[in-house]
Amino acid sequence: QVQLVESGGDLVQPGGSLRLSCAASGSTFLNDYAIGWFRQAPGKEREGVSFISGSDGETYYAQSVKGRFTLSRDNAKYTVYLQMNSLKPEDTAVYYCAASRSAGLPSHQDEYDYWGQGTQVTVSS
Repeated sequence: QVQLVESGGDLVQPGGSLRLSCAASGSTFLNDYAIGWFRQAPGKEREGVSFISGSDGETYYAQSVKGRFTLSRDNAKYTVYLQMNSLKPEDTAVYYCAASRSAGLPSHQDEYDYWGQGTQVTVSS
């Protein structure tokens, strides 16, 4: 059973930065899993933000965060990081990381097998 723990959420002013972490445990094949970050704002559907494949580290970014967010993984630590810069109020949401056994770069939440509890990001002055 894979466990995922997110951290790094906080209250930040517009234009500020945060780094979210997703620490994984529970499997010796964790580095083969694709990892995705999703977010859900109040009253809205959960949406995909960024994904990284397990095989070659290929990444995908939603248009709304492209150029501002950077996804990376440290395989030695079984941890994936989401660096978020130039934050906007519309980035306010609970951010979830998820792990997928699917090959390639899964982009739909139904393709993800394990989920963390989420971490709150609030962007406000």
